[in-house]
Amino acid sequence: MPTINVLLFAGLREIARTDTVSVEVESSITARDLLAALALQHPALAARLGPCRVAVDHTFIGTDDRVAVDSEVAVIPPVSGGHDGPPSIAVLDTPLSLAAVVQAVEHEGAGGITTFTGNVRLRSRGKTVTHLEYEAYVPMAERVLDGIRTRIEAEIEGSRVAIHHRIGHLGIGETAVVIAASAPHRAEAFAACREAIEALKRDVPIWKREATNDGAVWIGQGP
Repeated sequence: MPTINVLLFAGLREIARTDTVSVEVESSITARDLLAALALQHPALAARLGPCRVAVDHTFIGTDDRVAVDSEVAVIPPVSGGHDGPPSIAVLDTPLSLAAVVQAVEHEGAGGITTFTGNVRLRSRGKTVTHLEYEAYVPMAERVLDGIRTRIEAEIEGSRVAIHHRIGHLGIGETAVVIAASAPHRAEAFAACREAIEALKRDVPIWKREATNDGAVWIGQGP
């Protein structure tokens, strides 16, 4: 199986304790699949990969672009002006990490951290689900999610909220959304987490297409 040597920088380099790691890949692989393989083969890096981008021969590529095994490949964390830790808000087409979302809200003043993880279930509305497909108006979704985060943090003193949502094709058992909320006390942490999921379901432009054993339907948009 071909191997790609991936360059690491900043926080990724510190976690791996090396500036280059090897990743075994298929002969033809996308940037998305490369990040997934990197997370699987180097689990210590998985929580930090969500906001990272892939660069090939010094140029950023898209998640569906192909990576040639003989290229210079680098995984680039958020650069100065952002931060090197997980973002509070993210809409991602790669697997979600509970650890990354928790990391976005934990701090010394957090006496309680509450999380919600939403997974794809096998049975829904009396039917057998084969998979889900999530679609988003990504720029607006991220903006609305950030507005939800900002509002909750203003309303619940001392709280911090992080929300990561997956888009694309999700199989049974895969995680669609992860929310974490921290606060000085458990009651506030629970309240912030519950409000975040309720507001997300109500206001954020993310749509779910549910495929079952007898067809598929956009949930909330008809029978």
